[in-house]
Amino acid sequence: MPLLAIVYFSISGTTEKLAHAVARGAAGMAEIALCRIAGDDIVSGRFRNDGLLQTIDRADAVAFGSPTYMGGAAAQFKAFADASSDRWTQQRWANKFAAGFTTGALAGGDQLHTLTYFSILAAQHGMLWCGLDIPGGEDPAGRNRLGSQLGLAAHMIDGALPQSDLGTAEYLGGRLAKMASRNG
Repeated sequence: MPLLAIVYFSISGTTEKLAHAVARGAAGMAEIALCRIAGDDIVSGRFRNDGLLQTIDRADAVAFGSPTYMGGAAAQFKAFADASSDRWTQQRWANKFAAGFTTGALAGGDQLHTLTYFSILAAQHGMLWCGLDIPGGEDPAGRNRLGSQLGLAAHMIDGALPQSDLGTAEYLGGRLAKMASRNG
């Protein structure tokens, strides 16, 4: 069974809910490693959690998650990404599947920029990107309601994540796990 590492930063718990939904979607198809980037992982502005990086080294697939702040991934996630540069020089994550999820305050809150950042990070590592194959606004279950093919873009309505966004996260987790299973 492939290992799916779900690497995310969450300050308010919203991105964490999406991470757990990705895990639910992959359950039974992959082993799951929830890898939350915590404040204690950042020391003097640098990410310092080699155990988390080693989990990704062993993984077959990785889902990147961060809230969108000021048009991009949170600084804590960026510190993690910067710390992956040693692995980049060795291409230790090459040929792993990758996907991304993010949430923002508004429906058009520049979440696409965060997903683009994740896909570029994956490309630099030689990873294979897994987007959504659900046409936006066309799914009977309401998944991919914001219409991002690159990954899951979500936002809260009246202070809560819509079930359709959680369903999209589950779908993305299952899709990523299926891709990783075929790779083995």
